[in-house]
Amino acid sequence: MSAAATPAKSYDLIVVGSGAAGMAAALTARIGGLDVAIFEKDDLIGGSTAVSGGAIWIPNNPLMRAAGMEDDADAAFEYLSGEVGNLIDVDLVKAFIESGPEMVDFFQQNTELKFEYRAFSPDYHPDRPGAAMGGRVLDAITFDGRKLGKAFSRLKPPIADFTLFGGMMLNRFDIGHFMNMTRKPASAWHAAKLLARHGRDRISHSRGTRLTLGQAVAGRLALSALKRGIPVFTGMALERLVMDGDRVTGIESRDGEQILARRGVVLATGGFPANAELRKDVMPHVARGAAHYSMSPKPATGRAIMAAQEIGAHFITTNRNAAFWAPVSLIPEADGGSRPFPHLFLDRAKPGVIAVSPQGKRFVNEAASYHDFVSGMTDAGLAEAWLICDHRALRRYGLGPVRPDPAPYRHHLTSGYLKKAGTPAALAALIGVPEQALAVTIERFNSDAARGQDHEFGKGSTAYQTYLGDAENQPNPCLRPLENAPYYAVRIYPGDIGTSMGLSVDRHARVLREDRSVIPGLYACGNDMNSIMAGTYPGAGITLGPALTFGYIAGRHVSNGKDEGHG
Repeated sequence: MSAAATPAKSYDLIVVGSGAAGMAAALTARIGGLDVAIFEKDDLIGGSTAVSGGAIWIPNNPLMRAAGMEDDADAAFEYLSGEVGNLIDVDLVKAFIESGPEMVDFFQQNTELKFEYRAFSPDYHPDRPGAAMGGRVLDAITFDGRKLGKAFSRLKPPIADFTLFGGMMLNRFDIGHFMNMTRKPASAWHAAKLLARHGRDRISHSRGTRLTLGQAVAGRLALSALKRGIPVFTGMALERLVMDGDRVTGIESRDGEQILARRGVVLATGGFPANAELRKDVMPHVARGAAHYSMSPKPATGRAIMAAQEIGAHFITTNRNAAFWAPVSLIPEADGGSRPFPHLFLDRAKPGVIAVSPQGKRFVNEAASYHDFVSGMTDAGLAEAWLICDHRALRRYGLGPVRPDPAPYRHHLTSGYLKKAGTPAALAALIGVPEQALAVTIERFNSDAARGQDHEFGKGSTAYQTYLGDAENQPNPCLRPLENAPYYAVRIYPGDIGTSMGLSVDRHARVLREDRSVIPGLYACGNDMNSIMAGTYPGAGITLGPALTFGYIAGRHVSNGKDEGHG
């Protein structure tokens, strides 16, 4: 990430996009001896990686093996085959499973991207053959953003609602301590140390420099690019691909500037989540008129995908789902607008929380993955729903951006984001759902919760679900009756954390035409490449894992000088 002010006229490799996939491709090619430059449409670097949870799904990775955990390629393939079904691209899935562990070793040895594994982090459908209870999910080790020096200001910040006190980041371990800091001395001490560090940060920086989650991934990759002398040019939007015959030989920016690529161009711009027209074409609920909110960066409009289509690339639209779904609520803003907040793993699975339709009835297992939860919404034909909890759950676990005790929450009541009533009947009237239906729903749920088994939807019935619950709540970490008044509700809508449909590629990440012939000189990875999961969501990190892996594959292939032939 060098400080070059203007681009050179040509490079060996041009990478479009500065998220994990793009930086992985650039670093691999640079380490392979190529002259590389990254072009980013946004004014800041990091793409959707910088605002993500940062999980990286790599089966049979070297960290889990070094710790004595067992996994193998056959089990991972069996699991993905069961998830993806007849949409599976066997060659791509096998390329991912084979190259993923290699990618981890490569970045550990050659870059600042260092990983740690989650010993217990179940795949999202742990009862399927080939699923694992832990080890497959990696995180980037917490990173000190001060190492970036002046370049720290160029890194896209995390979602503000996921931070505390002006940009202090917490990882999963930290969140547990903050939730227990008024109950456990060890947690109070951990929280105090983080607050002291953050206080020192704010003296010299605009936000916290202790980077976790996707910020740690993006920050470590950015430092690696800086040390390798890879220039990152921001504010450079791709308009079209430059051709010489049937070969891609460069890019043209929106302002008409052409930069040539002697070896190739890698597209890694984050898919099309901000393209309202294309969302309507490929998302049935949007086509029906339902609201939809993406958590991905606004620059991700799919222009790179369209530029590839203009030269004959095949855009795959047959995935089971067009995006990786997540339920979102809308936080009111002072100017009358709102901003989306994703309900990923902190609230829905907790005891004392249910989701109901506008008819006042439950419609899905609340502890299911965020992707499966929204699938439940859209399968039920719902354009919106409500998360409901009692006072005990609200203050113990929080609800969306409403943080648990001792954090204040009345401003969320004042803004109208959080609805509050003294009885279920009064809450039903406040949010406009049938009073009798909600009463029956809560009564039925409470009866099951008291016994520790949800007969209607199975909340808390798998290891993944109970992992997200409260281990101190027994007999089921996900179930407790709603009985501590007052009661609260938050309206939620379908949303996403990225698109799954993308360009057809081969096992070397080369972009293909519909007849599966290769477009020489053009590669795609990240969400510009069609997801190998085909619109399913098998586990935490199934976007970043393949993004890093196919970025590595693309960089390796182009640096070896092999970009001709057929898929």
